[in-house]
Order: sequence, then structure tokens, then C-alpha cells
Amino acid sequence: MTKARTKDLQRFGSGSYLADDVTVLLDVVDKDAVADVPVSKKEALIQSGQRHYSDMLTLEQAPTAKHEQLYLQALEQGKARMASDIANLAYSLQQTFKQTVSSKNPLILVSLVRAGLPIGVLLQRALANTNSAYALPSKHYGMSIIRDRGLDPVALQLILDSHPDSPIVFVDGWTGKGAIYQELARSLNPFNDDNHVNFANIFHQGESVIPLLTLADPAGVAWLAASEEDWLIPSGLLNSTVSGLISRSLYTEPQSGLHRSVFYEELRAIDHSLAFIEQIDRARQTLQRPMQCLPMYQQPRYRTAGLIDSIAADYHITNRNRIKPTIAEATRAILRRDPERILLACADHPDTLLLRHLCHERDIHISVLGDKILPYHAITLIKQRSKDDC
Repeated sequence: MTKARTKDLQRFGSGSYLADDVTVLLDVVDKDAVADVPVSKKEALIQSGQRHYSDMLTLEQAPTAKHEQLYLQALEQGKARMASDIANLAYSLQQTFKQTVSSKNPLILVSLVRAGLPIGVLLQRALANTNSAYALPSKHYGMSIIRDRGLDPVALQLILDSHPDSPIVFVDGWTGKGAIYQELARSLNPFNDDNHVNFANIFHQGESVIPLLTLADPAGVAWLAASEEDWLIPSGLLNSTVSGLISRSLYTEPQSGLHRSVFYEELRAIDHSLAFIEQIDRARQTLQRPMQCLPMYQQPRYRTAGLIDSIAADYHITNRNRIKPTIAEATRAILRRDPERILLACADHPDTLLLRHLCHERDIHISVLGDKILPYHAITLIKQRSKDDC
């Protein structure tokens, strides 16, 4: 990597993470320059097709004391599992890339903002741990991906220019329906030609194999995942305050630069981002169990496609974007969107405690459907706001 190329990336920040944890390739803008659109208005604009969701932002407010308490309970409950999952993912990456990467050409982790950021930071710390059984040279970046509009091509090109001989692995928190996988695949399709100069950077696992890593993969689309279960991932229960104080990304036309985001400086006093990383990282370092090399899949299996079809038919939904499966996605949809109802597999599962609390606060209807929605434990259905979207 040349000095000039290195400087191209040094001008970017890391949110509220440490500089060694991640470089976030977003154009951070002042929140006063972004229209704060109320949720109900935003839903109407999105569903009527007048605006895309990535053109608007509902500015985040501080979580309530009860929300904070339930997050901390989830962290205590899930930190050992998360630490073990991160260790297994790191070990799997080390076994796959130990012969092909070096300090000069490290493995490039690209976290999809925002849900991927905490997972990518944890992996970066694990791989950087020279005393572990899975130490591996790596570099971590955060990058925007937006449904219907794709991966930020300007950010991707910055990485490719700076690391021309390094393999890239894309990192996300979980999969819901597999929509982000499809968006990623579409964005990377121009590189899927062995004559392309960057083919090996991306398709190092074989032609058409999208190197997507997730902590949980209920949809069955990831190349590598710690599990296919829908479980209470602690980082899925908060928004910016567990994701480096970075907002959901806003779209920018490629000719105008990087996708944008807001940095929530005013939430710094209640930011859990670093504390979350440090708790999971400490738990990982005390693990005694042997590491597991996880299975890798060349192609998506789309395990839940039939279930999503069934939900859409049962509730007369033609726009699948109104269906938000997984505990994490269902929770975030309640916080950011305008829900019609929540579907649960179990009325009193401990993993859905926060979700049920938020429903009670907002008087959102809950339907308990048992095994019918498994492997998902929760699904949020977004309220219909447009006559054209039934």
C-alpha cells in the first residue's frame, strides 16, 4: 500500500470506537443539516413511493431507563454465547486465510453499517490478539449498504485502491429475509468476472460466492455464520448507542461522494459502544472451550423464503419490506418504524422481553403463533400507509 493511498483512508473517523477498531467510510454531516422526519410521516412517504427511506432520518432519542435496563440484562445473559461465537468466527477466518494474508496484505473486514459494526470490531480485536489461536493480520472498515440502492461504490473503491492484494469479507450482525445479501450480491456482480482486476479481492471463495459473514443467519444466506438461530443478540437491542454513535446511513449519489451519516454527540453520556466491545472481548479471552471451524456455504439456501411467503399471504402484504423478522430486526423496527403488530413464537420467551415491553408501552398488538414462525422468534409487521401497498 502506498503512502498516498493510506492517507486517503486516514482522514476518516471511527465513530465512538477506538481508531484501531475500525475506520468508518461515511461522510459525517451535522444533524442540523438533516430533516428530522416524524415516523408516521416517514412511513407515508416511503410507502407511497414519494421518498426512499435512505433520503430521510428520524433523529434518535435516548432510550428510556427501562430499555437500558433490559439491554444490560440481555448483555449479561448473552455475552458468553456472543464471545464464543466471535471466537469461532475468528478461528474459521484464520484457518481459511492463514496461508494467503500477511501484514502487508491483511484480510479486510468490511462491516455493513450499522448492525455489522459491533461484530466487525469484535472480530478485529479477536484477530489482532497475538496470544490467541486465531491471530491473523486484518484491517477493519465500516461501509454503508442501502436496500434498493446498494453498497456504497465510492467507499468500496477506496478500499480496493488501498488494499489491491487483500481479500475482503463483508460482516453483518444477522440476516432477516436475506434482502441485504441480495443487495450485496447485486452490488458486487460487476466484479464477478475472473478478468476483472478486483475479482480475487471479492470472489476469493470462488465465482459467484459472496463472502458475507454474520453472527446469526436465520435466512440461510451467509457464506459463514456462527449459527442459524434467532437469538437475543445484545447489540440488536439498541441503535446508535451500541454502534459507535453513528446514525443509519443516508444515500448520496456516487458522483457526489460517500453515503452520509449523523454522529450523535449528544448521546455520548449514554453510549455503550466501547463498554459492549470490552465486555464481550474480556469474555472471549477467558474462554476455555476448544475452537470450532464453522461450515461455509458456497450459495444461499434461503431457509425461510417459504415462511415469508406465508406471512405475506396471511396478512395480505405485497411489499415484503413491511415484514421485519428476527428479534433484533423486530425490535429495531419498533424503535424506528410504525408497527402494525408483532408476531411471536412464544408468549413469554425471555429473549423477547424488551420487545414485549415496547409493545406494551406503545399499545402494539401481539399475535402468538407458536412453531408457525420458527426459526424466527419475532416478526414485526409495519403498518400499511399507502393504498397501493396492501
